[in-house]
Amino acid sequence: MPRNRGGRPTLSQGLDREVYQVVRKIIDDQADTGRVRLSVAAVYESIKKSNSSLNRKPKKLLEDSLERVLEVLKSDENDEEEDSVEGDFEGLEEPPATEANGVNQSIVGNWNTPKANPAKKPESGASSKRRTNGGESASKRRKAEVAVDRSPPTHVSLADLGGLDDVVQELGDLVILPMTRPQVYLSSNVQPPRGVLLHGPPGCGKTMIANAFAAELGVPFISISAPSVVSGMSGESEKALREYFDEAKKIAPCLIFIDEIDAITPKRESAQREMEKRIVAQLLTCMDDIALEKTDGKPVIVLAATNRPDSLDAALRRGGRFDKEINMTVPSEPVREQILRALTRKMRMADDLDFKTLAKRTPGFVGADLNDLVSTAGSAAIKRYLDILKTNSGEEMEIEGDDDLSPKVRELRRLISHAKENPSGEETEIVLVSNADFFTALPKIQPSSKREGFATIPDTTWADIGALGGVREELSTAIVEPIRNPDIYAKVGITAPTGVLLWGPPGCGKTLLAKAVANESRANFISVKGPELLNKFVGESERAVRQVFVRARSSIPCVIFFDELDALVPRRDDSLSEASARVVNTLLTELDGLGSSRQGIFVIAATNRPDIIDPAMLRPGRLETLLFVNLPSPLERAEILQTLVRKLAIDFGEDLRRLAEECEGFSGADLGSLLRRAGYNAIKRRDTIKFEDFVAAKAFIRPSVSDLKKYEKLRRDWSGGVV
Repeated sequence: MPRNRGGRPTLSQGLDREVYQVVRKIIDDQADTGRVRLSVAAVYESIKKSNSSLNRKPKKLLEDSLERVLEVLKSDENDEEEDSVEGDFEGLEEPPATEANGVNQSIVGNWNTPKANPAKKPESGASSKRRTNGGESASKRRKAEVAVDRSPPTHVSLADLGGLDDVVQELGDLVILPMTRPQVYLSSNVQPPRGVLLHGPPGCGKTMIANAFAAELGVPFISISAPSVVSGMSGESEKALREYFDEAKKIAPCLIFIDEIDAITPKRESAQREMEKRIVAQLLTCMDDIALEKTDGKPVIVLAATNRPDSLDAALRRGGRFDKEINMTVPSEPVREQILRALTRKMRMADDLDFKTLAKRTPGFVGADLNDLVSTAGSAAIKRYLDILKTNSGEEMEIEGDDDLSPKVRELRRLISHAKENPSGEETEIVLVSNADFFTALPKIQPSSKREGFATIPDTTWADIGALGGVREELSTAIVEPIRNPDIYAKVGITAPTGVLLWGPPGCGKTLLAKAVANESRANFISVKGPELLNKFVGESERAVRQVFVRARSSIPCVIFFDELDALVPRRDDSLSEASARVVNTLLTELDGLGSSRQGIFVIAATNRPDIIDPAMLRPGRLETLLFVNLPSPLERAEILQTLVRKLAIDFGEDLRRLAEECEGFSGADLGSLLRRAGYNAIKRRDTIKFEDFVAAKAFIRPSVSDLKKYEKLRRDWSGGVV
């Protein structure tokens, strides 16, 4: 038997509905004659005589349907009896039951179905009345009991937020005055913002800041999880939205917060089902109905959060609906320091905590990752305290019968006995979260941005790069300085170059330079290997290119590194496929920044084949700085080899320097291979690396770059770059 949410039986479509109508007619006919006898057998006999349509149905099917119908009718009668408006009024005589009610009670008393026992006759008197205080029925009382609390949140405040000063300021300018002084807008005939869309990567604090603002303002707060609005019944989802907005208008001034709004507001042209289109249309109507003139001057503002703003229907993002958008980005190093201070302000911290170092060691971490880091560091401190307890429990506590137990069980029993004792004051003071606890926890946390496709800031520094002094200087001017000291360029009145192309023979350190630049600038770093963006499905490659820049805009300042750029943007001609041409066009438009700002986004690209890259990529405003990374000179080879062996127990003397200078045509990668080959020889001897190992290794290594003339010709043709 199907039942509704309240536990009452319901009827399915088809046969049950037809049988229900026939049984109701029999009840009405028997009520007129005063003979009411309802059972499956009696009704079945009546149907056989009077209804030729149902008479053709199989007996078993018809009897099962009759049982369901009779149970539904009985349930309806019991509900009527329960919610009747009889009362117990002292000093007044109870009015007699009407004839119609007597017929209903006689029907209930004559049930004779296989699944229901005969109901007892209702007791008379005041004791059987089911009346609540003030004449309220039981069903109404149940609804009142489940009324949702719309009071402001108490678990969070703006003091718990760190590093969000700019967002707090911007959101405060939009929300505070409309919520507290709506009459200012009414008298000035100015429309306050109706909706604010908070968007950014997961874990950056969108939900938290909405709750914190509601707590600070002290206004009613309706929090809606977007997926909870969706219902399987047609029209229920739209009804739920209307009810939320109607409630907000009744308790205004009020803030509505819709979390994960992209779940219910997809673009209507690409919506899979009609229900999704109806929900979007209903939300548009609800947003239009919360204008001040339609709410009697009581303000209602909608805050919404999403990780995917581009997936929302365009009609929601126009003026008068979500007309204000705030991008909450991946926090920079100073912001991470502020977040860590806010998260640890209520914790017992050791004096040696270095927030600046922690902020440097957490590139790509958002607020949720930093909160996870603080919790894990706290757990590490507790684990340290537990180890001290284990040490103190030691061997001095011998428990009877321990000899037959395993060492682990004996240790556990002693620890429990020791822990149950009152701890001394010295032991209590030990539980302080220290710098060491944070560094213990750091490797255990994977930043959300890394899962989203970002690369964390590399460990490579300028110290890891030998030679290439001219290229390093150019990169510092083009990338590092604009990120670390943007005021210098503003004073001169110029904008920094936003794109650099590193080109030259393979193995000369182009990728290594890009990593060092990202490390030196302490910017967020996105590494893109050219071929990985290509997809066989139409439109997917272009979407992947756009997604890279969307992520970068959420992580300003950001360095995007395109390795093997020639695979992504080959020269457009008749031989190039249409799909590849669309990828080139997409990247060109993203580099132009048309329609979206490229401020704070720097692009570094590397290639061995600059001659096959589309010329439009190399014009000023895109990859305008071309740096030729050539094979190292003899002196540079010595410097590179000295850099490679600096962490090894090797004395870099004149002999080794002369050997490096004699490696004609070797690139940086070739010198690294020379060091590995020398290491193999040392391993065979079970000894450390010596000069003789390098001499032996040199005989096996050949230069990897053979077509030097091609690069020299390209360099002359372009007449640019740094040698």
